[in-house]
Amino acid sequence: MLVTPSVVAARYRSEIRQEIRSLGTSLKVVGFLCGDYGPSHTYAEYTRSACEDLGIHYELRCVERNTLEQEIEAANDDDAVNGIMIYYPIFGNEQDRYLKDVVDYRKDIEGLNSFWIHKLYENERLVSGDNQHGKAVVPCTSLAVIKILEANGAYGTSMTRPVENKTITIFNRSEVVGRPLAVMMSNDGARVYSFDEFGPMLYSEGEGREVSISRAEALAASDLVITGVPSKQFPKVRYEELAPHSICLNFATIKNFAADVEEKAELFIPLV
Repeated sequence: MLVTPSVVAARYRSEIRQEIRSLGTSLKVVGFLCGDYGPSHTYAEYTRSACEDLGIHYELRCVERNTLEQEIEAANDDDAVNGIMIYYPIFGNEQDRYLKDVVDYRKDIEGLNSFWIHKLYENERLVSGDNQHGKAVVPCTSLAVIKILEANGAYGTSMTRPVENKTITIFNRSEVVGRPLAVMMSNDGARVYSFDEFGPMLYSEGEGREVSISRAEALAASDLVITGVPSKQFPKVRYEELAPHSICLNFATIKNFAADVEEKAELFIPLV
């Protein structure tokens, strides 16, 4: 069965609009973009559209990457700025990791600051103190994957261990989506096989370790298969590789599943 996330997204947008209106004040998000990297610019425009739809003022600032740190610090100190986004990659190396920590964690809406990463890997789901109370911030695409699965009855009903005893395979181990998603799902009770170009890992209870397992073995054992490989060279997952009644979800901009999966999978979600 083919499922599109638009209905789920519309429901969340409606709830967010109501909550923003109830605040009685305006919110402002600033996005920082460096250079002409196409996908980042496209993502920035998506962000603008989403913010405007929700009633959030969005400002895109195009800056030189060598001045980005100072620009972030200025936004940190600006009381009119409620949230900050940075469109990576900037340098494509450890400097990007450093920049994520330059962002004040209280204004980090992507959950990439080390403060939030620590919360994620320690499975600390709530935060209190320093004028903050509520749920911890987690990477947005990882959370969106889980919310879409929940809305379609594919993520269990337990409040603490919704995917207990489930096996999940994820093709993507980026620090932005794939690895946080593997940690979150394993903390929710699943056995998660995580694949990237360096080989497979197994995540259990939030901890990852190298494991010897083939793609075929992992797919055949999985209740849920998630893909996010931004390459046309990735061998698409075929229906015959999957376990019966498996659920499939793709969050890459490129199709990672063969056409027969779209037609035959118990539940197929083509985008997030």
